[in-house]
Amino acid sequence: MAINKAEPFEHGNSCGKENSVLQRNVHASRLAITEPNMDHKEVIKACMASTLNRYTETLANRALYHIGYPANLDFDYGALAHLQAFSLNNIGDPFIEGNYRMHSREFEVAVLDWFANLWEIQNTDYWGYVTNGGTEGNLHGILVGRELLPDGILYTSRDSHYSVFKATRMYKMECVKVDTLFTGEMDYEDFRAKLLLNKDKPAIVNVNIGTTMKGAIDNVDTIIHILEECGFSEDRFYIHCDGALFGIMIPFVKHSLQVSFKNPIGSITISGHKFVGCPAPCGVYITRKQYIRTISTNIEFLCSLDTTIMGSRNGHAPIFLWYALNMNGHMGFQKQVEQCLTNARYLKDRLKEEGISVMLNELSSTVVFERPLEDDFVNRWQLACQGSMAHVVVMPSVTIEKLKEFLDELLKKRTDWYKDGGVQPSCLADDIGGANCLCPLHK
Repeated sequence: MAINKAEPFEHGNSCGKENSVLQRNVHASRLAITEPNMDHKEVIKACMASTLNRYTETLANRALYHIGYPANLDFDYGALAHLQAFSLNNIGDPFIEGNYRMHSREFEVAVLDWFANLWEIQNTDYWGYVTNGGTEGNLHGILVGRELLPDGILYTSRDSHYSVFKATRMYKMECVKVDTLFTGEMDYEDFRAKLLLNKDKPAIVNVNIGTTMKGAIDNVDTIIHILEECGFSEDRFYIHCDGALFGIMIPFVKHSLQVSFKNPIGSITISGHKFVGCPAPCGVYITRKQYIRTISTNIEFLCSLDTTIMGSRNGHAPIFLWYALNMNGHMGFQKQVEQCLTNARYLKDRLKEEGISVMLNELSSTVVFERPLEDDFVNRWQLACQGSMAHVVVMPSVTIEKLKEFLDELLKKRTDWYKDGGVQPSCLADDIGGANCLCPLHK
């Protein structure tokens, strides 16, 4: 077995701005798989153990500086380790037993019931499943909307997640991009104007409960009010809520802006590996039971219905979710949400004190600030960047101590970057608003 003696898990240069996002190539650090020599099994095992140990060390080091993407790394699922001895596949409809018996549907339905209660829909009125991630939830929600309203137009803000636009390409739907405010929230007047241009066609609306880059929340109540004012009755619009990150956090914030099936919405999706902290990508998707008939087909050999986007589904993911929900409960999650928002405000205030352009939406733990000049620094702290902006997403695993370390290093670096005055911080007025920009022009 060929083993690279050098550190095999570090990549090359960072993604640059604009069109250079394909700079890094994993093949530069690939691990070769070779045909094993059966006479040297112990040597092979020792080589693999060495590789995995170094990989574990690499991951442990990366986790120390993981602050730019929404993943809660503060978890312990050791109690579930013995279940890795079983291959679990939740293929088919979550609510039908089927013939494939190596599944975890009991756990999946328990998780779905918990979220149905959170989003205020009766157990007899909802349908849903544990997805492979937020993208799958978006694909399903938009598909249901299209099947209910075949000639409908999808309206979504320009700050929406890329999977929403992927869905429109896959389903060959007409898509109208709605402008946004500097906060990342939908521009409701632009939404109204574009609705009125297409009053003859139904509206399928994607509502963001926390945009990818700025953590902005579109106001569901305002969107419904505009639809009604523009003459769209409830049978002529469908609303899907992309709550990948904040969809599970907002119920634990005392605020009038909430997401609930008591409103005429069609579906909600969240990611399970973000705030909840599952060790593998997964998500939860809920829609109204009456809608699922539009895409349901019978699969005889499974003794089940095909109602999901994917066929085979990870049966371990629902157990991780079930375990996390039981360990935290409403009170635990509320404390974690409050701590995330408090820590995000701390970071925002410190950056502002140091004269760094920064923005934080009221209902968000995503702190947007000027993009650091050095790619190595961006890589080290795994910052998500777009144009002249970068952001930190404060999750339960991002502590005050970690933020202080980040700030100390950032301030030292900025002293070097701007010491001779030849380079000036970028102007972010167009990105985050003039009041939040602290570039030389707006100070």
